[in-house]
Formats: sequence, structure tokens, C-alpha cells
Amino acid sequence: MIGFHLTPEQEELRRLARRFAQQEIAPVAAAYDRSGDYPWEIIKKGHEIGLLNESIPTEYGGGGMGVLEACLIAEELSAACAGMATNFMANTLATNPIVLAGTPEQKAHFLLPFTASPQMAAFCLTEPSGGSDVAAMLSTVRRDGDTYVLNGTKTFISNGSVASLYTVFATLDPKLKHRGICAFALPATTPGVRAGRKLEKMGQRCADTAEVVFEEVRLPRFSLLGAEGEGFKIAMQTLDRTRPLIAAQAVGLARAAMEAAIEYAKHRVQFGVPIARHQAIQFMLADMATDIEAARLLAWQSAWLADQGRRQTRESAIAKLFATDMCMRVTTDAVQIFGGYGYMTEFPVEKYMRDAKLLQIYEGTNQIQRLVIARHTLGE
Repeated sequence: MIGFHLTPEQEELRRLARRFAQQEIAPVAAAYDRSGDYPWEIIKKGHEIGLLNESIPTEYGGGGMGVLEACLIAEELSAACAGMATNFMANTLATNPIVLAGTPEQKAHFLLPFTASPQMAAFCLTEPSGGSDVAAMLSTVRRDGDTYVLNGTKTFISNGSVASLYTVFATLDPKLKHRGICAFALPATTPGVRAGRKLEKMGQRCADTAEVVFEEVRLPRFSLLGAEGEGFKIAMQTLDRTRPLIAAQAVGLARAAMEAAIEYAKHRVQFGVPIARHQAIQFMLADMATDIEAARLLAWQSAWLADQGRRQTRESAIAKLFATDMCMRVTTDAVQIFGGYGYMTEFPVEKYMRDAKLLQIYEGTNQIQRLVIARHTLGE
């Protein structure tokens, strides 16, 4: 039988995440957005109460939670600040390849020191020459005796300049396309690894985004996750599990925008009555509420399928596509309800709108999600 209720433990987790988000993140979100500084103090506090590394198994120092629980955390953190939520979620993205494809020895080696203290990880897939076309990767790795030598540049990397652990994808031969891609885990202190320039963004400004450069980086065979040529599969399996989190992130951000619009509409008077009494505003708010509820259910469905060990490539793509497009509409309409005030930095909705745009782009653009959905729909 289908059920839509959360367990008592999940409800408590959601309450914990909401308290943390509203008490620790929301009061400082605007200041971090203006400065673009990395919120290390928030990260440390989140680590203390178990909201960081939630998907890493408990035997390796993580929370041992499923994808659905990670969605609950993502929604609440994003309702307070999508940029800070991205910093937290980037750890889940970066450590998933190790959790999915690592041996017990690799998991212990890479994850135990990493989770012992508040450290960050980065998932290095996108390159300057392209992101969506992963099979056209130009970063290379070659075998040299018992070691691998890695060269390449990655860009738009979340936590790129602050990470202590990287999961990196490179190809044995670009001509092999997806069949040549390998996945590696390596500490940021490995010789030849350096963070490049930090990238300034329109929104989510406190989320660290940077280039990462690999120059003749020598890696032991122990760093290889899975077998040679399995990197593409590992990356796709990882994204299937993290796209529900992006959908949940969109739900949280849209929810915050709707709540701000509701509060404003109840107090802003035009033509003698609060604008919430005008049908035009009511219909906008009704559409917001409907779309947010639908997006949350799609996120939870794809997360539940992942936790059941079932393939959910199509479902995670649908959730990511619908929720992030919805979030862009809702935040734009929230600015419209505020009118001229909505365009001013004095009010939060302009930040919500700027933050929302990135959700349609990272972890696979929404155009790529449509391609994935179409191919599955056509049975290809």
C-alpha cells in the first residue's frame, strides 16, 4: 500500500534541520550573499549535529541516511539559503562515488579521516570545454607502472577551492568516449593538485565554485574507484541519487519565496484592500502552492526508489526538471508580487530569484533532463 507519511525519526530529522536552518542560516544568509565568503562557521555547526555527510555509512563516520532523508535536509537548508545548502550537498555528491564503488578498504581510507572533522569534498566532472557531454571529456589519465598520472582542468566545481577530498573523472583515451572514463578519489594535498580561480556568480554567492587543475598528478592504483572504464557509469549512478536532492532544494527555495510573498500580500494595501484579496494575486499564490506540492512528491518518489535499490534515472530526471523549472517560476512570481520592492536587495525575494537560476543548470541542465526523459519514454 502507498503511504505518504514520514516516520517519527524522519519527522524529527526534518524538525532538526528546520531549526538549524532558521536559527543559524537564515539570520546571516543575506550577509554571506553580499560578501561571498565561505560559511565555515555554519559548516562546523552543521557537522556537530549530523547534517553534514548524512549519506555516508555510519561505520565510516557518516549519518547512514537514505536519499529521502537527505532530501528532507536539503529542503530545509535551502529554504534558509540555497547557497549554503549547496555547500552541504556538494559533500554528498562528491562522496557518493566512493560509497557506491569503493572497496571497504577505500571507504575506510578516504572517508574516516574526512568525516572525523568538518571537511569538504568536491565532485570533479565538468570541464571548460563542456559539461553535459561527459563522454567528450578531455582530462586524461595514463598508466605508468603501478601508478596513474592524471592531467586536466575541471571547472564550475562546487567546494572546489575549499575541499580536502576530490573525486575526479578522467579518460584513458578521448577516442573511447564513455568507455574510457575512470573515477578516482584523492586528497587535495596530492602533489600536482591545485585550486584555480574562484568563480563569481549571479546567485548562490556563498557557495564555493572554482576551477581545479591537475598537473602530472601521480596516483596509486588504490585511488581508482571500480574498474578502468567504469567512471561514466559511476558518475551517472551518482547523479541519479543526487538529482532528487536538487529537486528538494528547489522545493525549499520556492517554499521560502511563497511564504515571503504571502506575508507581503497580506499587508500590502492597494485600492483600499490588502493585495491578497485581489484574485490576480490569489491565483499566483494558488499556482505556487500547487506546484510546490507536486515537486515535493516527485522528489520524494525518486528518492524512495533510490532507497529501494531500484533504477530511477527517468524519475530523478523528471523530479529535477519539474522542481527546478517550478522554482524559477515561483521565485519570479514572488518578485512580481512584491512589485518594485521585490527588485530591491532590501527584500529577500530578489536573492531567491538569483539563487533559483543555478538549479536549472547544475547537475545536468534541464535540457539534458528532457533528453534523458525523452529517451526513456521512447524506450531507447
